[in-house]
Amino acid sequence: MNITCGTDIIEIDRIKKLIEDAKEKALDKIFTKKEIEYCESKNGVKYQHYAVRFAAKEAIFKAISNKLDNKFDISWNDVEILNDQNGRPEVNFITTKVKGIQSIEISLSHCKEYAVATVVAIWS
Repeated sequence: MNITCGTDIIEIDRIKKLIEDAKEKALDKIFTKKEIEYCESKNGVKYQHYAVRFAAKEAIFKAISNKLDNKFDISWNDVEILNDQNGRPEVNFITTKVKGIQSIEISLSHCKEYAVATVVAIWS
């Protein structure tokens, strides 16, 4: 068994600017359709939800990159961050390129200015 971890923090205004400047082009490149639907449903705080999912994907890439044959084989849309029925975030891999993970846990948090994510992956 091997354990890897990743953490990322980002300024929410940076993601807001990225989305406002690039519009749908940035959204579709980084986020899945389900992630966009979820974040857009948050209206006034949607950029906090986009930012925390961006941080989550960065944290996941940090946790798994040394286990991939080629770290460029995985794209932003190969990873999806959704919430379960209790509101707890879950990681869904939409690719088969990530192999050997027994379990992956994620913790997300955001405030007015920052979003942070931490990931712990257990490998077989």
